[in-house]
Amino acid sequence: MDVRKSFTCVFFCVFLSAGDAQESKPHSVLNCCEGDVLFLLDSSGSVASYEFSRMVDFLSDLLSPFSLGPDEVRVGLLQVGTEPHLEFGFDAYRSQAGLQAALKRTKQLKGDTNTVDALLMARDGVLKQGVPGGARPELPRVLVWLTDGVDPGEVQEPMARLKEEGVAVLVVSTGHGNYQVLRDVVSPQAEDHLFFVDIDDINIITEDLRNSIIEIIRAKRLQVKSVTTTSAVLEWRPVLAGISHYDIQFGPIRTGVPGGGGGSGTSPGTGLEPFKKITRPGDASSANLIGLRPDTTYTVTLTPKSNLEFLNSLSATFTTQPVNPPQPEVQTLSTVTVSDSTSNSVRLSWGPLLPNLIQGYQLEYSALPTGRLQVVTVSNRQNSTLLTNLQPDTQYLVTVSARQFSGKERAMSVKVCTQEELPALSDLQLTTVGNESVQLRWRGSADGLRGYWVTWGERGHTQRSTLYLPPNLLSTTLNHVPRSARVCVSPVYRTARGEGICCTA
Repeated sequence: MDVRKSFTCVFFCVFLSAGDAQESKPHSVLNCCEGDVLFLLDSSGSVASYEFSRMVDFLSDLLSPFSLGPDEVRVGLLQVGTEPHLEFGFDAYRSQAGLQAALKRTKQLKGDTNTVDALLMARDGVLKQGVPGGARPELPRVLVWLTDGVDPGEVQEPMARLKEEGVAVLVVSTGHGNYQVLRDVVSPQAEDHLFFVDIDDINIITEDLRNSIIEIIRAKRLQVKSVTTTSAVLEWRPVLAGISHYDIQFGPIRTGVPGGGGGSGTSPGTGLEPFKKITRPGDASSANLIGLRPDTTYTVTLTPKSNLEFLNSLSATFTTQPVNPPQPEVQTLSTVTVSDSTSNSVRLSWGPLLPNLIQGYQLEYSALPTGRLQVVTVSNRQNSTLLTNLQPDTQYLVTVSARQFSGKERAMSVKVCTQEELPALSDLQLTTVGNESVQLRWRGSADGLRGYWVTWGERGHTQRSTLYLPPNLLSTTLNHVPRSARVCVSPVYRTARGEGICCTA
């Protein structure tokens, strides 16, 4: 029996109003999540019109329960054809009405299946963090690829780059794809992120795919800080405008005390201390939890109250400090080092690594003297990270903060400099070899490059041919080149495609 399918069925019910039936949103999805989800939709000629229509209807049903907005879920749609087409970006729609209308207006592109160029557009623009129209910093990013699986091209490398940069990749194939290729491109675990289904039965995976997306972008809005022996501070980010008040309930959880059913309002399984309840106004974002016992594990639940719609409760657990004599302070952060500096990236490392004491690390950095502040969050089991998309030949101030479970925080700052940017390629020369062949030569620097991207085609025509070359090759010969074709060579970096040079054959 599929446990997930049997569990998710309880999320649906039907509301009838004014003689008009409409499907309700699963309550577990409303206001549950924060993140940017980009759908890569195969819109090429290999997809039949009926299949394309079914895919769009599937997306409409899949997305209908989500709460959209700048502080919740944002959705983008990128179509795959001869040239990629961004149907709409993350900032386009903040309501379900607008999103659903946009999906109904979506028309199929036809043409070739140029998935590689679409992935480059996604990585360089739509899913890139901190750029206009791109993804939001610090929040999860998800790419969901819907394909018929017919001749997708060499997608393994661009998909691998996206995953390296923190993008979760999920795939839905309507049955014709290479299983091994698709298994390689999805994020672990493949059984939760790869779906093969016949187009006529695509709706049977709606709940499973939606749950997989939710697990990636589920919001982490509730935090417990400044924990002492008898108190703690509960902090949360506002859940939704229009909150009338918050109900907060907290008490010790079961710690192995035998028996103890506990009366009404007492902590389950302890029979020692009743749960306490406090109320905070709708514009509040924190609360003090006092009167706690030392060295005790507590659970706390925050329930937003609104007359407009149902909102989920948020829960957290924490343990108060024991009553012990003062201990010498542990140096949770004593070294920060810089390495692997390039023109647009630098690696930061720190130590010591103490996952039993540290809750997580936060890196804040900005260009000196007045650059925009950017923030990166790193897990407590990681002692280095690569800062990317930096400006060449620029000095940055980077602050690394180690947040302890106890609520204490230690920070260290360093100044780092990026390298001067050198031209990746120059002096493109074309030489005719025979009637329909052209030899290309150029000068280039292999430092930091993943390769070169060569494109050519007739002027005024959308159909173009492409060729990927490794960084050590600075020449190639193209055959069957049309008369007066436009030939372009672009450098390919780890995170983006650079500005290219073009000539007419």
